[in-house]
This record gives sequence, structure tokens and C-alpha cells, in this order.
Amino acid sequence: MIIDTILLLATEAKEAAAEGFGINTDILGTNLFNLSILLGLIIFYGRKVLGQILGERQSKIAEALAEAENRKNIAATALAEEQKKLALAKQEAEKIIDNSRSRAKAVTADIAAQAELDIQRMRESAAKDLSAEQDRVLVELRQRITALALANVESQLSTGLEESVQQTLIDRSLANLGGK
Repeated sequence: MIIDTILLLATEAKEAAAEGFGINTDILGTNLFNLSILLGLIIFYGRKVLGQILGERQSKIAEALAEAENRKNIAATALAEEQKKLALAKQEAEKIIDNSRSRAKAVTADIAAQAELDIQRMRESAAKDLSAEQDRVLVELRQRITALALANVESQLSTGLEESVQQTLIDRSLANLGGK
């Protein structure tokens, strides 16, 4: 298409040269000719500048990609290190939990053993207290029985028992009190 335009312009220029020198009033034809010359100059001289700009842009993009790749590698390394630290922290937490559980079991066993000892001591103390209370009650009962027996004997003596009967009662009372 551009070639057709250039050929058309060249043909018109040849016809114009044959007619002589004059002003071309065909605006479309002159504009296309001027634009093609301008475009040719821009391509010829602008190619170096445009190539340089595009080259700089390409190198900046390549640098940015390399830097992004470097950052990605650094981030991946940091992530791996943090994951290792996290794994170590999880292991440490598991150890602490296991130690706490074993300590809790040991403390529970110690508390249960101490409670069992306390219960045994309380039972022994209660048994001693009960035995002492029984002994005290028996002594008190013996004293009352003795007092009642003496009162009974005195009342019978005042009524005038014979001496042999009195002696038998006293011996029997003493035997009952002393034997038990």
C-alpha cells in the first residue's frame, strides 16, 4: 500500500514536471508525500533513539526480573528457616506438654499416696481414741458398779446381816470387780 502511494506520487511528479513548474493543489497527494518523507526521516534517524530507549527499557525489565527472582529466593530461604524454627518450637512445645503431663501424673500419684497415708493415720488415731474412750467408759462403769455395790452392802449391813453373809457378799463383789 505504501509502495502504491509512492508510485502514485512519483507518477504525478513526472506529469507535473512535464507540464512545468506549478503549485500542486491536490492536498491529499501532497500530504501523503510529505507524510512519507517525514515517516522515512523518523524511521531513519529515530531508529537509533527508539532502539536505545527500547534497549534501556529491556535492560530495566531484565534487572527488575532478576531482582524479583533474587527477592523470591531470599523469601523462600527465609520461609524455610522460619518453618524450621516453627517445627523446632512445636517439638519444644510437645516436650513441655509431655513433661507437664508426666509431672501431673507424678504429683497426682504423690497426692494419692499422701492422702492414703493421712487416711491410715486418721483411722489409727480414731482407733486409739475409740480404745481410750472404751477404757475410760469401762473404768467409769467399774467405779459406778463399785459405788452401787458398796451402797447396796451398806444398806444391807445397816439392816443387820450376819457376818458370814457379809463376808460372802464382799468377797463376791471384790471378785467381780477384780476379775474383770
